[in-house]
Amino acid sequence: MARKDLKQRFMRLVAACVVGGSVFQVSGCDPTVRQTLLTGLEATTNSLVDTLIAAFFISLDDSEDDGQNLTTT
Repeated sequence: MARKDLKQRFMRLVAACVVGGSVFQVSGCDPTVRQTLLTGLEATTNSLVDTLIAAFFISLDDSEDDGQNLTTT
């Protein structure tokens, strides 16, 4: 169990380093390339968040089904 926790901590540290390093890397880019990259990242993030929110509300709607839509054969 402790090994799994250690692995999760390590992966979080690696993710933080990657994100932090990419910020420094992007700041040294050509402004046009930087703007294109950040615009694409923003669009991807917005799309992902919209999908997760929609999936959450769909799952809530399905869980409140009281069996009225069920059919028997």
